[in-house]
Amino acid sequence: MEKLRIDADYLKTTLLELLAIPSPTGLTDEIVHYTGSRLDAMGVPYELTRRGTIRAVLPRTMPERRKTNPACAIVSHLDTLGAMVREIQPHGRLSLMPVGTWSSRWAEGGRVTLFTETGRFRGSVLPLLASGHVYNEAIDTQPVNWDQLELRIDAPIASAADVQALGIQIGDFVAFDANPEWLPNDYIVSRHLDDKAGVAAVLAALKAVVDSGARVPMDCHAVFTLTEEVGSGARAVIQSDVSEVIGVDIGPVAAGQGAREHGVTIPLMDSAGPHDYHLTRRLLKLCGDHGIPCNRDVFRFYHSDAGSAVSAGHDVRTALLCFGADASHGYERTHLSVLVNLAELLTLYIQSGPTLPEDRQERLDSVENFSHQLDAGQLQQVEVPRQDVSDLVRLGESKNASDMSPP
Repeated sequence: MEKLRIDADYLKTTLLELLAIPSPTGLTDEIVHYTGSRLDAMGVPYELTRRGTIRAVLPRTMPERRKTNPACAIVSHLDTLGAMVREIQPHGRLSLMPVGTWSSRWAEGGRVTLFTETGRFRGSVLPLLASGHVYNEAIDTQPVNWDQLELRIDAPIASAADVQALGIQIGDFVAFDANPEWLPNDYIVSRHLDDKAGVAAVLAALKAVVDSGARVPMDCHAVFTLTEEVGSGARAVIQSDVSEVIGVDIGPVAAGQGAREHGVTIPLMDSAGPHDYHLTRRLLKLCGDHGIPCNRDVFRFYHSDAGSAVSAGHDVRTALLCFGADASHGYERTHLSVLVNLAELLTLYIQSGPTLPEDRQERLDSVENFSHQLDAGQLQQVEVPRQDVSDLVRLGESKNASDMSPP
């Protein structure tokens, strides 16, 4: 097993091409076609669900029977935040409903494309009080919510009838421009790095494994989901032979968080609860053994594809690997080195096999071979004095008698 060289130019090009394709949740067919073409170019086979979730399979190259060797899954998502037309106002402006969970503060001022069933229009998302020359200081006291925004279409519109004449309807999708900027110091600033930067890192890792001819000890499913931003994501695409799922997604950088725009961020817990003890520690060890900088974190308000897999009832170990990015769900910023480190770690994981030997079996019939999170030495250090069972029984009887005595 070795850390493979990542083609940084391939990663950059792939990310910029992904960012150029609008893909709010529910409007993702085109980015599915693009991702499939990337997999075709590598020679990695894949299949699609009815709605277009991609499950690519990097097959094992080591001679082990399927029934004794589970698969792993690496999951990232192609969908982004966006909006949908919910009302056509009498004066021709459009009210919006968010697609995904994000603040109207970040939508305000956005340049967008509105997709109708027959064409597309450009426009701007504006606050209801948009001109300081008209509303003076009142523009600074407007509430921050989606009801305070409206979409101005760049066309001669003065009424609802004008809007309808253009074929614009309630339920039309609105995609926000990514506006990526790749700086000479290799920072990238853009909307929708969540999770197109993660997808680019996964594709770069797959390319490195394929190009190098590295040995793969168990089938690796590279899954690209379409509904992570609305909460369902990987609920229905994890196959029964998968024993562990790694989500690849954004890591929010902020005061009080461990995520950084340097190195891979490995959260030990998010809003769905703790990630698997053994899998997360294994990933941390891979970083330490191979010189990949990493950060530990705990996310308070965070949902991922890994959590979706568990909530759907899949009996899998989960972990989350993140690229640290500032201002999540806004104009996000990360660094090329972070994405390269993330792809490097993924190549190591793909080469590493099941997390624990007993994971080769779907069920164990005894605790004899079950794992221990703490070794014997740790258990001895925290051991507390044990009371004799008879002492505990007498204590309970005494307490019950006192509870029943009259006041």
